[in-house]
Amino acid sequence: MKINKTIYYFTVILSTLVGFWHFFVPWMFQWYDYLPMQYKNLIVGIDYTNLCFSLLLFGLSLLLIILGRKAFNLNKEVIVFYCFLTFVWIFRGCLATFIEPWPLDPVPWAAITQLVMSDILAAFMMFTSASFIIALRKNK
Repeated sequence: MKINKTIYYFTVILSTLVGFWHFFVPWMFQWYDYLPMQYKNLIVGIDYTNLCFSLLLFGLSLLLIILGRKAFNLNKEVIVFYCFLTFVWIFRGCLATFIEPWPLDPVPWAAITQLVMSDILAAFMMFTSASFIIALRKNK
């Protein structure tokens, strides 16, 4: 159980940090330098998508940190949200690994780091989600 708690909190804290970090990604990596500035609708659409994604990832992950004790008391609703966040990271990992890998240009280290970290995070979260599901079934 201690390993599960450690992995649980590690994954949701990391997910929270990624959500927070994503608020600043457009400026850190100068997204706008690669976009034609005459397409204001495209820029606003990208901003809205990124900001909403950032808020949802940050918010859901933060809620799961706050509700961590309930997850380990086998609160089904909290576990469902953790499993959903796990699915999001599995999807992100599959997207980066199999479906549409992030281009290495212009920042190769960022693409490789995202690929490796999303796969590692998804694997850790699958382990914890499976543990929760097994515990819920035993508890019935």
